[in-house]
Parts: sequence; C-alpha cells; structure tokens
Amino acid sequence: MPSKTNSYSKPDFWSQKAFKEGYPARSVYKLEEIDKKFGMLKKSSTVLDLGAAPGSWTCWLLRNLGQNGKVVSVDLNPLSKDVKGDNLIFFQGDLLSEEIRNKITEQGPYDLVVCDAAPLTTGNRAIDTARSRALVEMAIWYAQEQLRTGGNFCVKIFQNGDQQKELMKMKEIFSNAKGFKPQACRTESFETYLIGLGKK
Repeated sequence: MPSKTNSYSKPDFWSQKAFKEGYPARSVYKLEEIDKKFGMLKKSSTVLDLGAAPGSWTCWLLRNLGQNGKVVSVDLNPLSKDVKGDNLIFFQGDLLSEEIRNKITEQGPYDLVVCDAAPLTTGNRAIDTARSRALVEMAIWYAQEQLRTGGNFCVKIFQNGDQQKELMKMKEIFSNAKGFKPQACRTESFETYLIGLGKK
C-alpha cells in the first residue's frame, strides 16, 4: 500500500487535469462539484474568496461568473501570476486585521462567500482540527457579516467531533446547511465541506 507521502507527492488524476486546464491546484474540482450539486454561483454575482492563494477557486469563479460579476480574493500569500482578470480584486493581508475587514466590507455585500483555507498542518490530528475549526469560525463570521439575504456559503473543515457544532451555527444563519465531501478530495484526506444555502 503506498504511503501517504507518496500519494500526496505523485500527481493524481485531478492534479493532472488541473495542470491541463490551467488551474494552479486540483482543489478547483471540489468547488466545481459543490457548485454543480448545490447551485452556489449565480451569473453576475459578487463573490468573496477567503484564503484564496494560490488561486484555483478564484480562477474558476472568474471563468464562470460572467463579465458583470466580481471576485474579491484575500490571502496572506500572493495569488499565482496567471490568476488575473478585470473583475478581480485581490487584497494581501490577514483576514483578522481591521484594515482587511474594512477593505472587504467596502467591496460588498456579497452573493457568495467561499473558503478553502487550510491551516499549516503539524501531523497531530487534534491540533490540526482545532486550527481548522478556528478558520471555519472566522469564515462563518465573514459569511454572516458580508452576505446579502439569500446568499450562499461554502467552507472547508477537517472532520472531527465538533463539525456538528459548526453546522448548528450555520443552521441559524442559513435556510439550509449541510456537510458534503466532493469526489475530488483525496481518499485519505479528512477534509470535508460545510455548505450554507439561502442566508436568512
């Protein structure tokens, strides 16, 4: 049986597909599958992409939004140089800083908020899931503050015992909230996604 390291370092079907289609990373197909299933993205939407680098989700959003849409992407790190568009606004900085929060607010409100951010992993599942949960809580806060009524939300979370607590919070904010694991997730990965539809 191949080790986890080997399976992560060897380009799989999704990684090869991403390269061929001009996306920085394989994660794009998770968003594509989520959108096909739940209809997250509407044409001409204003979208907030949290923790966007290297930019695969931003790239997919730009390709599928239409010319009247707008993507606001935020990350501590820069986007890949190939991720660009007339309707892209990128802020490099800390999502917890007041300066970045204010910049995001100025560009809103938003029809869709997405977050595929993951913490720097340590290999200790308890620590990694706790860090993931903190990112999820931040993303939920942004969704609650920045989404229009009727807006949608998607966030990655590492599977753990507290996942249901985050879903319960989302059920207070959205008409429908559920978990979903796309096929493009690696088999051995313990990541999944929380989906919020129709902000109240």
